[in-house]
Amino acid sequence: MERRDAFEFYVDYLLSSPRMATATGLSAVLDNTMKHDYISDCLAQNELDSKAFWSEVKPFVRQIEHANAYISIDDVIVAKPHSTENELICYHYDHTKGKAIKGINILNFMLSGATDNKLVNCPLAWQAIRKTEAYIDKTGKQKRRSTKTKNEMVLEHLHRIVFLNQVQFKYILFDSWFSASETLKYIHHKLQKVFVCPLKYNRLVALSEQDKQQGRFIHVSQVPLESQEVRQVWIKGVDFPIQLTRQVFINKDRSEAELWLVTNDMLLNYDQITTIYQKRWKVEEMHKSLKQNALLGKSPTKIERTQCNHIFATMLAFVKLERLKVKEQLNHFALKAKLQLKMAQAAFEELRSWKTA
Repeated sequence: MERRDAFEFYVDYLLSSPRMATATGLSAVLDNTMKHDYISDCLAQNELDSKAFWSEVKPFVRQIEHANAYISIDDVIVAKPHSTENELICYHYDHTKGKAIKGINILNFMLSGATDNKLVNCPLAWQAIRKTEAYIDKTGKQKRRSTKTKNEMVLEHLHRIVFLNQVQFKYILFDSWFSASETLKYIHHKLQKVFVCPLKYNRLVALSEQDKQQGRFIHVSQVPLESQEVRQVWIKGVDFPIQLTRQVFINKDRSEAELWLVTNDMLLNYDQITTIYQKRWKVEEMHKSLKQNALLGKSPTKIERTQCNHIFATMLAFVKLERLKVKEQLNHFALKAKLQLKMAQAAFEELRSWKTA
């Protein structure tokens, strides 16, 4: 049996197992026809890279890509509070919790396209953030950092997606953490794609080209905007005008929040901008499904290479769920529940057979 066969078994095992993902567990499921040592060796093979991942997802991407598809960029932290710290498993700032979390930080690029007139999603690329440099911060504490910023990583992956993989799409969606001026300029000039993203409230903008030339900038939160108004402004450090609008929404705790959304498509109106940006939520749904349905954070291995290959497998498990979603007309959680019901029924019948034996 080849390593590829073992890896495919592991992907299916991630979707069928309700708890942890271990080589011993998969071996038991296969009635020990595949030894757990062999499975461990397969997972510890040379780290599967971006090229290998693209070869796996390319057939599905070609089915769902189209001229108006969109790519959502976001990162997720997989908590590993009890694991030994290393370059991969270390502390990352989680802006949703307002503190540093010990775990694995993964940068994701997800394509949302269509097949059979149904919206489907596929991870195009991903990167586990490695903090390889040790340094002393202002308080005298030793910390870790990556040699590249996330925005630099974003540009590298987008270059590969557009120019090497030649994926068809129109929009690139991301939150304010990835809205650096260099990123906006690269998307506009080099990729010639449309971005829709929010800016942090203190980003500087000019209200006219003359103001820009004379250095008169204000915080984006100070721009006078009527309800649903779209206004042309100039972001400091960006050499082309953009459309700005303000979206007001209500949080779960009933508090009011604002987003200052920008785009380089000067023909979009308020409804179009907000509707397009709302589609970015699909990448958040992907992260939830990876954690709950594909056991993203449930590999106990301590080896960095094996952890990364496990992440690789969970991404392929997500793709399998997307394919099954179209075929079975069920969402990921309903598919997982259906599998778990089958497992419970099999266990029930086995128990009944023991009682009558």
